[in-house]
Amino acid sequence: LDKEAKAKELYAEFPIIWLIPRANRQKPDDGIYNCPCYKILTRAGTLSTTGHSTNFILTIEVPSKLPQSHWIKRGVALVTQLKY
Repeated sequence: LDKEAKAKELYAEFPIIWLIPRANRQKPDDGIYNCPCYKILTRAGTLSTTGHSTNFILTIEVPSKLPQSHWIKRGVALVTQLKY
């Protein structure tokens, strides 16, 4: 995740992600963007007891050479479906 979207491009495909759980894994300090993943495009939802929206699934560590603030300012997020 190191290149910008093309002009007027709102959505882009992301490669398939394979989640492999590991015990006692050390989280990297830099070189990643903690990208939020949502069920649908509407990021709003009912707040659950955890404080997250019911639409929120998890955070994905996406490798990036750019700082997290770069992607946060652009509102970059993953969604599992565009139409519902």
